[in-house]
Amino acid sequence: MLYSSINNEKIKTIKKLNKKKYRDMFGEFLVEGKNLVMEAYKSGALKELILLQQTNFELDIKTIYVTQEVLKYISELDNPSNIMGICKKNDNTNVGEKVVILEDIQDPGNLGTIIRSCVAFNVDTLILSKSTVDLYNAKVIRATQGMIFKINILVVDSLYDFIVNLKQKNYKVYSTDVKNGNNLKSIEKSNKFVIIMGNEGRGVSFSISSLADKKIYIEMNSSCESLNVGVATSIILYEFDK
Repeated sequence: MLYSSINNEKIKTIKKLNKKKYRDMFGEFLVEGKNLVMEAYKSGALKELILLQQTNFELDIKTIYVTQEVLKYISELDNPSNIMGICKKNDNTNVGEKVVILEDIQDPGNLGTIIRSCVAFNVDTLILSKSTVDLYNAKVIRATQGMIFKINILVVDSLYDFIVNLKQKNYKVYSTDVKNGNNLKSIEKSNKFVIIMGNEGRGVSFSISSLADKKIYIEMNSSCESLNVGVATSIILYEFDK
């Protein structure tokens, strides 16, 4: 079916998915571009395919066609892709043995980088605080380069309670601490672990950090005061995956 009007109710509903309120309400989000659509399709998250009219692309899934005007209306990009998709949010609540927790990360690029590194270094589950940038923000999704569909990601109401529960299940909890931490390379690593990474500005909060069994830091040249949280997480995960 071809949709040619931005005033169509279905098109208006799709447009709403650009706002977090409606993504939460409908349990859906948009992806743009062939790579993201294909990753969504392979993971089973793709619900509906949106194509610019006469686009030569086909998947075994419900498909609608739109005009250029409608495509531009739906898209958040200045130069929209002619392939888009409506996806369902993750509903898998299982937690594996290798867990990363992010407390109040604000930058979409940082979250995207961390998701990619979690996949690269075999993390089972990524846990986000409620105040972390929205996982289904278009900038976050693009920054993951499709890896959002290759790892289980959960958003929890209370990080504190969640970590306490994991400790009761014998997870070893590590938190970053540049002042009082132990050198990352000297840490005895557990097979069942939680790594906590904090906000770009203030790091891990005191209440969450107090739950850690071990504090860690990355040894580096003294001329460099700190690392971007995405870079730091990647280095830590590389060491834990050895």
